[in-house]
Amino acid sequence: MFMLLTVAIAPGLALFSYFYLRKQIHKDPSRSLLQTYVYGMMLTFPILFIQYVFDEERVFGSAFINDVLFTSGLEEFFKWLVLLVVVYSHVDFEDPYDGILFGASVSLGFATVENILFLLTFGMDEALIRALLPVSSHALFGVVMGYYLGRAKFVEESGTKPMLFLSFFAAFGLHFVYNSLVMAGNFRMYLLIPFMLFLWWFALKRVKRAHTLSVDQYIQKQRTMR
Repeated sequence: MFMLLTVAIAPGLALFSYFYLRKQIHKDPSRSLLQTYVYGMMLTFPILFIQYVFDEERVFGSAFINDVLFTSGLEEFFKWLVLLVVVYSHVDFEDPYDGILFGASVSLGFATVENILFLLTFGMDEALIRALLPVSSHALFGVVMGYYLGRAKFVEESGTKPMLFLSFFAAFGLHFVYNSLVMAGNFRMYLLIPFMLFLWWFALKRVKRAHTLSVDQYIQKQRTMR
């Protein structure tokens, strides 16, 4: 059991550590990020319950609508809602890069519990592929969501409302494509690998941009204090 939990939790912690250590200004309080991570973990259970009810009631007649459209929208909406309600006005949300960290934190909290439940059910045979695909993709969806949330709060010329909506729809769109490719049957790996490469590139471009915006904000603050 201990080995299984370690294997299930390690990918999420490794990914979060990567994004956390990339921040070169001030590091966010670990307590705030841990709380966001826990919120992400707690989201797993209401989401799974809603999915179970919809499956049992056969609300959607199409497997594509249920497993791709509905699942993608449901998961990303709950993550976005946590960030909007709990994190957006939080005192520790201090610069655009913080959006990256909080977005990754809530997403990896969700992905970690989902990964634990999957490995408890099906064993560790697919632990590596899950670390490379589902866990990583959730982290990157969260990075993209957090990037636009940071722009909404700190970059006035971007417009608050458009960026808030984009923070949800960008993550939802990427998740939608990912889930669509998962359903591609025998060809899915040939499609998922290039998509994951694109997703990493897309997310890391936003990480770099968020860091630049945070440095610019920091320099501007230092100038106004003199």
